[in-house]
Amino acid sequence: MRIGVDVGGTNTDAVLMSVDGVLGKVKTPTTVDVTSGIVTALSALLDQTRVPPPAVSAVMIGTTHFTNAVVERRRLQPVAAVRLGLPATECLPPMIDWPADLAAVVGQHHYLVHGGNEFDGRILSELNEAEIARVADDLRLRGIMAVAVSSVFSPINGEMEFRAGELLTSRVPGLDVTYSHQIGRIGLLERESAAILNACLRDLARTTISSFRQAIKEMDLGATVYLTQNDGALMTAVQAELFPVLTFASGPTNSMRGAAYLSGLQDAIVVDVGGTTTDVGALTRGFPRQAALAIEVGGVRTNFRMPDVHSTGLGGGSLVRADGDAVSIGPDSVGYELTQRARIFGGETLTATDIAVAGGFAHLGDGNRVANLPHELVAQVTAMIGDAIDLAVDRMRLSEEPLPVIIVGGGRILVTRPVAGASELVVPEHFEAANAVGAAIAQVTGEVDRVVALAGSSREAALDTARGDAIRQAVESGADPATIYVLDVEDVPLSYLPGNAVRVRVKVVGELISH
Repeated sequence: MRIGVDVGGTNTDAVLMSVDGVLGKVKTPTTVDVTSGIVTALSALLDQTRVPPPAVSAVMIGTTHFTNAVVERRRLQPVAAVRLGLPATECLPPMIDWPADLAAVVGQHHYLVHGGNEFDGRILSELNEAEIARVADDLRLRGIMAVAVSSVFSPINGEMEFRAGELLTSRVPGLDVTYSHQIGRIGLLERESAAILNACLRDLARTTISSFRQAIKEMDLGATVYLTQNDGALMTAVQAELFPVLTFASGPTNSMRGAAYLSGLQDAIVVDVGGTTTDVGALTRGFPRQAALAIEVGGVRTNFRMPDVHSTGLGGGSLVRADGDAVSIGPDSVGYELTQRARIFGGETLTATDIAVAGGFAHLGDGNRVANLPHELVAQVTAMIGDAIDLAVDRMRLSEEPLPVIIVGGGRILVTRPVAGASELVVPEHFEAANAVGAAIAQVTGEVDRVVALAGSSREAALDTARGDAIRQAVESGADPATIYVLDVEDVPLSYLPGNAVRVRVKVVGELISH
């Protein structure tokens, strides 16, 4: 049996699952420190199901720890960016497009040295070991213990990044090095920024995941801890300590994977209505459609894999304001304080949940406390909520062809009318815990995204090589080789590059191997 946990801005959800499906589920308020909320949810789940802790083999956690740290600019470690690229790239130094407040917290420490490759793997300039030695000496003087190493076209050949890291750590013992080619894709600035974000989060990742392990141990679970990534896959706790940025946007991804499992639909639009936001994304073959463009995280452009999700500040805890004829809803929310501040629970704040109860769409709390709300206000806010969801769904559609729309999340009560453009509206059983279900059923993936020069070789050979590398990645991450299959293959000719260049992307997926 597995336990899936997903931490949202308002609630922390947990489910116990076996091969037969969902055996139990709980929803508890998210706590300020997040970890204690996870412990509370796990304890309540075990009490509810009366399953002996040794029967649980794995705990899969989707967490907002690391996204929140970047957004809130807290608990971030100072980082030095070391770029291998001279004499090229000098005009655009690292972190040039970062928000000033975030750059100040991380520290604007960057070094440009010789190195890098051309798109086909040829050397752009030789690595200068004397330059690397001077960088290491300066890092030691400044007391900087985290470094992000990036190199031009390193996803084609990462050896130069590895060599630079070896030279740095040999002169600065204990230095924590992040290599950009292990995280991002071809674009240098976005890949470099992703590596810097990862490096500044590693210390927090070790502390956070250690607390997860300790909590599991104290509950006598003895289960293996996994974290969910933003592509719907799992990574081990050790991998998560090395690559915390890969958990960004794992919450919406978990909800979409859970929606696919609970509804049985593989291609659909998913609307996840939470307490703080509504996240809308598209399912393709049961997995979230990936964003094709650079994604901003905390104001920083990155290019590692991220789901294509449209988020709007609309949820069960969204504040409703009425000032004469001016009525607004959100984007601010009472969040995890919903059960204390909403009117139906004895508070004084008018929320979207209060509107749903006043309109007769839900039966929660004390309905008498909202019975005197003007009917015009209730009708107007209800229409505004419906319009916002219609617009978000429309933004996710790639054609006029109607698609099924799956509604999940604890704020499902806000969806009170058919969604425009939907071929059908599906509200599956256990919809309120779809995010935790998605964490519990998460699989293991491997992905390769590279530019290949086909001079002297065939397209099929390039795809076969990429496929083999992707499968190897998945197996190293814990996938059962017998269950691995190809989820997506893409090859795009790059006519603007010489050498008959092609961008190749292959993604495979498999089940977590049983131990």
